[in-house]
Amino acid sequence: MNVDKLKNIVNAASGKKKSKILFKNGYYVNLFTEKVEKGTILVEDDTIVAIGNDNEYEAEKEIDLNGDIIVPSFIDSHIHLESGMVSPRNFEKAVLPHGTQAIICDPHEITNVLGTKGIDYIIQSTSNLILDVFINIPSCVPSTPLDESGDILLANNIKQYYDNERVLGLAELMNFLGTVNADDEIMKKENDAINANKCIDGHSPNLSGKGLNAYIASGVQNDHECANMEEAIEKLERGMYIQVREGTACKNLDALLPMFEEPLYQRALLACDDIHPGDLIRLGHIDYIVRRAIKNGKDPIKAIKMGTLNPCIFYNLKRRGAIAPSYLANFFICDDLQNLNIKEVYYKGELVVKDNICLFEEKKEEVDKNILDKVYNSFHMDEININDITFNIKKEENKKLKQRVIEIIPGGVLTNELIFDINEINKEAIGVDTKKDIIKLVNFERHLNTHHIGHGFIKGYGLKDGAIASTIAHDSHNLIIVGTNDKDIVFAANTIRKNKGGLCVVKNGVVLGELPLPIAGIMSDIDVEEVDKILEDLKEKAYSLGVNRSIDPFMTLAFMALPVIPNLKLTTLGLVQVECQKIVPSLYYE
Repeated sequence: MNVDKLKNIVNAASGKKKSKILFKNGYYVNLFTEKVEKGTILVEDDTIVAIGNDNEYEAEKEIDLNGDIIVPSFIDSHIHLESGMVSPRNFEKAVLPHGTQAIICDPHEITNVLGTKGIDYIIQSTSNLILDVFINIPSCVPSTPLDESGDILLANNIKQYYDNERVLGLAELMNFLGTVNADDEIMKKENDAINANKCIDGHSPNLSGKGLNAYIASGVQNDHECANMEEAIEKLERGMYIQVREGTACKNLDALLPMFEEPLYQRALLACDDIHPGDLIRLGHIDYIVRRAIKNGKDPIKAIKMGTLNPCIFYNLKRRGAIAPSYLANFFICDDLQNLNIKEVYYKGELVVKDNICLFEEKKEEVDKNILDKVYNSFHMDEININDITFNIKKEENKKLKQRVIEIIPGGVLTNELIFDINEINKEAIGVDTKKDIIKLVNFERHLNTHHIGHGFIKGYGLKDGAIASTIAHDSHNLIIVGTNDKDIVFAANTIRKNKGGLCVVKNGVVLGELPLPIAGIMSDIDVEEVDKILEDLKEKAYSLGVNRSIDPFMTLAFMALPVIPNLKLTTLGLVQVECQKIVPSLYYE
């Protein structure tokens, strides 16, 4: 803003000069009165300068809305941009047609791979986008000491980023046990954020009572991990904002629908967290959550407010999230609030999307060459052989061999811990029983070539033959593989190694399908439609091998490596009991 621009805005608002553009014969969503109001919207430069009556103002360009409604653009309050599996530019083209104009991005996926260079890549690669990408700095890299990432970020590594105006705070504190126990390094990170007047995001599934009090007292202000209203209410009663999350892996909307009602909605935000390309294309983004809430009988304006103004209030984003004088002219036009059929999207008063087609010219990406070199060369792992993953178990007389198994709970990322007896020791297939739906799970370290490999078993995935591999493995993004036999697991590992990261489905030493992910092993540089096409084909191949159709084969697999969500997960260091944060054996004698 400068004085001349401010004068133009004031003169246009007072009617002393023609404004740039005027929208007439329509309605707008007033989030302050929570009503749909009739009015003319006047825009000068990038700003809404007035709301008036038809024929009250003049403009250089007039747009007849013919009864349509202007709605403020959506803001995703918590998302890992990398989960879209495409570059930031291709992600932008996927979400803008859905009315999303800003996201609060936690780049901890790429940061777990590349350390601060991952943060730098996201900041630089999003600097020239029309999609406004605000950033919260990853707090837990790795997520816990029982995981291995490409780097370890300490308070001194991240403090520098708070000087960037696009950095809003410290991202989700996944190590909630460390926070509650006043871990020195976590306290330093929180203290730096507080002193910089930045927000602190939460991540505390099932945390309650004294632990929750300690977590909030440390400075954490929101949470996106509530699986039910009992958990949400306890956190809200203690002052937290609740992020209603509906993404590809974690779907909490149905359980949290009461959050859309008085008075709870005033402390509620909308978020996707992780969302795959296919869901973006076929379902939508924040517009999908709002649409779903409306179809469940919730007030459209309250739902819209949770995805627009409320995030701006929480994250202290000025001049955003509403239709009113002085607010940025970021909005979309639709014909009704029930279906949210988005016709046009405007960014700072400029038409950028019409009938789902992006109209703007892409600006040149400006990313430092040294950073790009790291981004495209992130895979460091020696070739795998079968001896690397074979269990070496000898029979012990008068003792029973036990097997500890991760059980998938469909519909989320929580798991159970199961214990079974093993009666036969077959070296190659020990512990695998496809009739009982128990198969092998292996996690290979791929950042620093440490040769660390975690071994485990999983139930509920459904695979009957072959192996499925991915370097999207939250949060450290090592190489996780599920398989029915060691030969296919090894073949899948070496296939991914050749591609420098990605996904694949194999059977009997044959690649049935693959998707290389050259950007840090977690994102593709092709457009979202092509990624979706390949990914959907991979899913169908996975399902053809028996994978349970009630789960997403790759998103579910990715979360089996995350050692901060209960109860049992597999890292490169071994099988982790999350709630007590200790490594336990997959096979043991009792």
